[in-house]
Amino acid sequence: MNKVLTSAADAVSRIPDGATILMGGFGLCGIPEHLIAALHARGVRNLTVISNNAGVDDFGIGILLKSRQVRKMISTYVGENKEFERQFLAGELEVELVPQGTFAERIRAGGAGIGGFFTPAGYGTLVAEGKESRVIDGTPYVLEKPLRADFAFVKAWTGDRAGNLVYRRTARNFNPVMATAADVTIAEVEHLVEPGQIDPDHVATPGIFVKYILQGGPYEKRIEKRTTRKP
Repeated sequence: MNKVLTSAADAVSRIPDGATILMGGFGLCGIPEHLIAALHARGVRNLTVISNNAGVDDFGIGILLKSRQVRKMISTYVGENKEFERQFLAGELEVELVPQGTFAERIRAGGAGIGGFFTPAGYGTLVAEGKESRVIDGTPYVLEKPLRADFAFVKAWTGDRAGNLVYRRTARNFNPVMATAADVTIAEVEHLVEPGQIDPDHVATPGIFVKYILQGGPYEKRIEKRTTRKP
């Protein structure tokens, strides 16, 4: 089965207004930058974006926020994006902040078909408001529901035409769990190879989870915040 698309523009042509999209990445590491740029160019609006963070003002998800294409963000860390802060404080953007471990587990649960789980994270805080809680073996827990989306945009190091994916180091981050938790997963890869050229032991995301795949590039791979030591 050949799942290859010719371009990111072709891939996002399937995204309607109002879609919910999982977007991989940690900071600017391992983000599907070409799919994001193509989505920005297409002008789709009223999106709900589920991502660890919101990029920076002029790159990654930040360009979608700047062009007001995002209606809601479900994230864990948003401290590097001034436009995100402005929209949030002005009441122009709906935001659901989730503890990072809970965020990862909610997505994993969505991909595994689990209806919910209890976690101590957030108990007694604003995060727990309106949620079921219970005490288990003397420890209070909060019930968290799974996260799923209409689409997932993931970024991998290498993929084959059947959709099997290999990630590279920190760029792996949230991409594998997100690939399992969407109705349609679209992967962009740096290296596209033929089936059989990837060692099966190296595959982190089996092709059964991937609907479409495309080869991106060139990649900017920006650094979110550069910190250097003085001489």
